[in-house]
Amino acid sequence: MFENINLKYPVVLVHGIIAHDRKSVIKFWGRIPKVLTDKGIKVFRGNTDSWGSFESNALILKKTIQNIIEKTGKEKVNIIAHSKGGIDSRFLIYKHNFGDKIASLTTLCTPHRGSEIADFLYGKKIIHTKFIKKFLHILGKLYGDKNPNLYDVNYLLTTAKMKEFNEKIIMDDKVFFQSLYATINKKSDDLAFYYSYPYIKKISGENDGLVSEFSANWGNFAKKIDENISHGQILDLKNKNFRGINVPEIYLKIAQDLSEKGF
Repeated sequence: MFENINLKYPVVLVHGIIAHDRKSVIKFWGRIPKVLTDKGIKVFRGNTDSWGSFESNALILKKTIQNIIEKTGKEKVNIIAHSKGGIDSRFLIYKHNFGDKIASLTTLCTPHRGSEIADFLYGKKIIHTKFIKKFLHILGKLYGDKNPNLYDVNYLLTTAKMKEFNEKIIMDDKVFFQSLYATINKKSDDLAFYYSYPYIKKISGENDGLVSEFSANWGNFAKKIDENISHGQILDLKNKNFRGINVPEIYLKIAQDLSEKGF
């Protein structure tokens, strides 16, 4: 189905919260990097923190992309970002005037309008105590983050804060931006989201178990992925096909479309 894909610029995979690029025992991108590489695509990882703020992760991503450009001799990169990684990438482009270095930004299941789960957690009194804030910081450090900030990350992802974010952080016209998102049909489609799926559905409607369709559908080029796939499953965490779904093919299709657009 897919021949070698002639992308003009390399791909940078940028993960969201919990996921990790650095020496993790879990392959958070599953088979995706190898499948893309086998099709002739240069693939790099964003190297961002799992629980870093938009600002700190943007700085890490800025350095990563500068190194990639120097290493490859290409003047730009294509970013494919999952979940919060899409917000980090948007912040990088705006805050650091990086539009000249980003050919395209494809966000996958990114909470552009905020997270109903973040709203729920922020509404709990216990999360605001000094003990919990310190505990969350230590947890982030143990997880391997350089600049963990779990408390602030949750606050930044609330629907109210993301509304403020979107009023200020606009996309650079030099960057092709598209948002892709998915949904699952029922809570048993991914038991990791057994409780969060119906909670979000009651508030905002269809969702992938963690991010609502309303939040992920953002911008002029938004598209729903046809597969019945959850927020975690789209990372190919199972490292194998399930329910007849070949997750790496979703990424191959993204790369093929970007190639046809000249990126």
